[in-house]
Amino acid sequence: QVQLVESGGGLVQAGVSLSLSCAASGGTFSLYNMGWFRQAPGKEREFVAAISRTGSVTEYADSVKGRFTISRDNAKNTVYLHMNSLKPEDTAVYFCARGRTFGIDTSEFHYAYWGQGTQVTVSS
Repeated sequence: QVQLVESGGGLVQAGVSLSLSCAASGGTFSLYNMGWFRQAPGKEREFVAAISRTGSVTEYADSVKGRFTISRDNAKNTVYLHMNSLKPEDTAVYFCARGRTFGIDTSEFHYAYWGQGTQVTVSS
């Protein structure tokens, strides 16, 4: 049974940094690419970042490129999202998800397992 548990969200002021973690259990973590998505109030869930199985390839949404960094530690079965220079428009529930065993995916349709999400609120 695959479980993904996000942590690290909170209420912060604009301009600061925040790091999210997602701990995975069940299955072999290192076999799958991983992704982060977010959903703001009244909006559809959107892609944020993705990372390949080994961490050698990453992909970012244009809105976070240069500010957010995705990484993973396969020994700890954990994927991270480090967010710099946060903006009020980054306010959302952030979800981690497990993708496929090949490539790197930006579409949520390729992600079979999802965490419950963690709230990030950025005040101006």
